[in-house]
Amino acid sequence: MKNRSVIKFILLLFIVILISYTAVFGLDIGAYEFMPIRDELDLGLDLAGGVYVVLEAKTDVTGEELDKKMQETKAIIEQRVNGLGVSEPNITLEDKDRIRIELAGLNDPQSAIDMIGKTAQLEFIDPDGNVVLTGENVKNSEVQYSNNELVVSLEFDSEGAKKFEQKTEELFPKTKDEDKIIYIVLDGETISYPVVNAIIRDGKSIIEGNFTVDEASNLANLIRAGALPMELEELEISVIGPTLGIESLDRSIKAALIGLVLIFIFMILLYRIPGIAADIALTIYILIVLGVMIYLNAKLTLPGIAGLILSIGMAVDANVVIFERIKEELKLGKSIRVAANSGFKRALTTIIDANVTTFIAGLVLFFFGTGSIKGFAVTLLIGLVVSFITAVFITRFILKLLIDMQLTKNKKFFGV
Repeated sequence: MKNRSVIKFILLLFIVILISYTAVFGLDIGAYEFMPIRDELDLGLDLAGGVYVVLEAKTDVTGEELDKKMQETKAIIEQRVNGLGVSEPNITLEDKDRIRIELAGLNDPQSAIDMIGKTAQLEFIDPDGNVVLTGENVKNSEVQYSNNELVVSLEFDSEGAKKFEQKTEELFPKTKDEDKIIYIVLDGETISYPVVNAIIRDGKSIIEGNFTVDEASNLANLIRAGALPMELEELEISVIGPTLGIESLDRSIKAALIGLVLIFIFMILLYRIPGIAADIALTIYILIVLGVMIYLNAKLTLPGIAGLILSIGMAVDANVVIFERIKEELKLGKSIRVAANSGFKRALTTIIDANVTTFIAGLVLFFFGTGSIKGFAVTLLIGLVVSFITAVFITRFILKLLIDMQLTKNKKFFGV
């Protein structure tokens, strides 16, 4: 058992060191190239640079009508922002009449600001590129059910109805589908291209397309909001240069590394062999958290780094609780293996209580917070889940390997 545990521990240590090296420096193995985690992480506005804008609606409309117009405005702004090629823009509604827009990684923030506030152009174009009618001719657009399928209904004004009837009358007899398409274009981007399947004489039409609820609602909002439905006033605007963001990231990484080194040293000095297990588990914890963030495309922000460091503290705290329980068991005269098993069992309730209460606080911040607060909550929640797993399972597994290696039976090397 001793030799088998030694082999397992050496193999685990080798894997952790290899993955840690790859995470920091990257690795190129023939046809396979692994990028450093820093290059894979999606950075938020405060780290990548970009523009942050808060817009307020100038309108007397209230209640459900205001909510409807704000959704329309958000949809049209999202459409424009997507045209800028921004990765994962953050556009949210605040305080019923405000829109927060965060666009990270922009080279020309001013062009984005100009784009957000301009009047949108909605056009219906035939296969030859001729404009049939514009958004000014659309009276309404909403989601409906037709033959148990979601469709987007359109209603035109009298002028639009006449033009649409003439165009559908012209296109309907054609035999090829590509010759019967009417392109719906918003700000130069085609958002839908329905085929004419009938002559529309009453100014009402539907767009079919096997839509999901979200897709149909979004399309209806975009068509209905051919122009911004209300005047928007800039309440707050901030442009962050990429140089400042990189400097903040470098300082944050340096501070985190210094803190981690001090934690590693502290755990070994205080708990000896269990401290070694905790340090390896903590390294695994950090790798898992960063890997999960990359997988989920979660943006890393300065508050997010703070949340990550706080969750590291929670992971260390869990190990401290476990090791203190083990010390108490050892002082009662139990063997090292029995004391370790009892210590983990006794510490479990305390660890669960601490993580659950913090997790609830993180959920509240995520659902009710905005911007940087939500970024903090995301990394905190991810970190809490992973820290619980590493403290309860991975630390226990590593410590069991170290005990089975029979390095020493002196209880002083286990913190007593």
